[in-house]
This record gives sequence, C-alpha cells and structure tokens, in this order.
Amino acid sequence: MAAPPKDFDAENADNFEDIEKQFAVKTVQHMMTYWQLLENIPGSKLRLTKFDDEIHEHLKTAFPDFDPAATIDEDKMKSKGGKELWRNFMNEYENKIEDYNFGTMLRSNAKFEYGEKETIFAMRMQFYAIEIARNKLGLNDWIYEKNQADKKS
Repeated sequence: MAAPPKDFDAENADNFEDIEKQFAVKTVQHMMTYWQLLENIPGSKLRLTKFDDEIHEHLKTAFPDFDPAATIDEDKMKSKGGKELWRNFMNEYENKIEDYNFGTMLRSNAKFEYGEKETIFAMRMQFYAIEIARNKLGLNDWIYEKNQADKKS
C-alpha cells in the first residue's frame, strides 16, 4: 500500500467502507484468538510479547494507582489527561511492538467475557499492558478453568 501524499489531511479524509470492514475483521480476529488462548492456557502462564516483564513494570510505574482487578474507567482512560498519559506510555513501544497503536477490543473487567457492555475500544499497547497485568495476577485463569470444566461435562 502506498503512503498517503504529504498534503494528506487525516482529519478530513473520507472513511472507506472496505477499510472499515478490514479493520473490524482484524479486531474481531484478535479478540477471538486471545480468548481461545485463554481457554487453552492459564493466563498466568501466558506471555503476550517478548517484552511482557518490561511492559508490566512500566505500567506499574506510569500508572501506580492502576488496579488490574478493577473495572476500567473508560471515561478517565479517554479523557484529555488519560489520553496524554497513555500516548506517552505507548510511544515507548513504537519500535518494539508491531501494531502497538492499532485499535482492538479490551474487556472492561477481567471477571467478564467479551460482550457489548463489557468491552471497550482500546489501543493494542493498552490491551497488552492491562492483559499482561491481569495475567500476572492470575485474574484470567478462570477462563481456562471454566473451559476445562466444560470439556469434562
């Protein structure tokens, strides 16, 4: 795909239906793949990137009050100040994590499955940071345990 011309204005660009559909397909595939991983591997044993430990430590430093077990306050995350904090966090991974700023779906709370009211739109690095923290605390292990129990019944 060719780069946009230098005078390209993203703020006033048309949305092309095919691009939106491709984006939606990729987002849903990412969501389904992650859920299948959690069903088959306890989250506490799962590594999402080769930088999981670094990302986790960075999250704790950049967001010391963040509680992976709590429901994410989407309004706070997407406020002007929240966006600035997350942008600074994410930019650290521009040359380390592929698609670091690509949009994806994130569960608002580790206790829930993906659902219309339990899912928010987030950037890939937000997803990684939050899900790595949840996995390290074993907050996603219930998904594996439920899947194993369902297989036995």
